[in-house]
Amino acid sequence: MSRIEIIHGDITKQAVDAIVNAANCSLLGGGGVDGAIHRAAGPELLAECRTLHGCETGKAKITRGYRLPAKYVIHTPGPVWRGGTHREDELLASCYRSCLTLADENGCKTVDFPSISTGVYAFPVERAAGIAIRTIGAFLADHPAIERVRMVCFDSRTRAAYDAALREWEARA
Repeated sequence: MSRIEIIHGDITKQAVDAIVNAANCSLLGGGGVDGAIHRAAGPELLAECRTLHGCETGKAKITRGYRLPAKYVIHTPGPVWRGGTHREDELLASCYRSCLTLADENGCKTVDFPSISTGVYAFPVERAAGIAIRTIGAFLADHPAIERVRMVCFDSRTRAAYDAALREWEARA
């Protein structure tokens, strides 16, 4: 059985070791999944994020989960889509690797991701899904302590893209 799963749901409701926040570089909250995570976690999350002094695109930082059912929130600013000629693919893959590295270093066995950069940052969802699944799969091959990674998709179009990417990756594995 694959250690990668795709589900449709609300990432703020997932009882896992860590959820990933598709953050902006300030880490001080925003729209979309970022705003939803900050609202659900409560003001303590913003207070801790203020102490982190932002984060570069493609990197990640970790905080407590506060009022979320997840123990930790791993914040990663994804790349803004600018036509695919500004290292967007490389930066997106780096987001997933950086988050999983922090999860592993903090003893997380279960990690849930949203679809990073495919909302207001306009990264094409099918392309993003392929990058995410390949990067997660490669990381898990070398890190057996992480038992399960889920992509928590907010809508059916996103879920279909990740389901297709996972099927393609499993067929090649």
